[in-house]
Amino acid sequence: MAETFTWGELDRDGALEEAASNVDSRAQFLRRAAVGGGVFLGSGALLGTLAESAQGATPASDVAILNFALTLEFLEAEFYTRASRSGGLRGRSAQFSRVVGAHERAHVAFLRKALGSAAVKKPKFDFKGTTDRVGPFVNTAIVLEDAGVAAYAGQGPLLKTKAIVSAALSIHSVEARHAAWIRDIKGNGGAPSPAPAAFDKAATKGQILAAVRKTGFIVG
Repeated sequence: MAETFTWGELDRDGALEEAASNVDSRAQFLRRAAVGGGVFLGSGALLGTLAESAQGATPASDVAILNFALTLEFLEAEFYTRASRSGGLRGRSAQFSRVVGAHERAHVAFLRKALGSAAVKKPKFDFKGTTDRVGPFVNTAIVLEDAGVAAYAGQGPLLKTKAIVSAALSIHSVEARHAAWIRDIKGNGGAPSPAPAAFDKAATKGQILAAVRKTGFIVG
């Protein structure tokens, strides 16, 4: 397997399509969010429940976006969890996997708590050996983090609920830090730059879905 590749067949079994369409009624979503309380993300910044600042009903489109984000976070969290357990990483790549894995698992916990029973189920994964060796791990992590940044940037402007926008922004900035960090680790060999451009392109949901159809990481 080539050690450098782009997003591929991530959605062979329709997990991301399900996330895009699996929405709950507005009233049910608010009730479930209200029960969930708040959770700590990353450095410990407390995010309140989405319902607390939602004066009206949360649009079904916001729920769909959260489920789309949750599916991507499931992917990242599982990738780093398996990489850290594999014993194949060392040095900075091992540290990156430990730290970022904890962040991604916190993102998953937050999104599942907010969505309640409206949350999509965790897919099954096969990472094709990319979690077992430093080279494939670093290249795959770059792709995952860059795609996560683009996905949050693309979906953020479509959100309707202020509390959800704030939560999405707090995750988006962390994903961008991850992307720069792993690029810096890769850059020990020369390139790419941690900040390769002055502006990042956002990606639409359709572009992400189209881009992730070649890896086969989601298998059920």
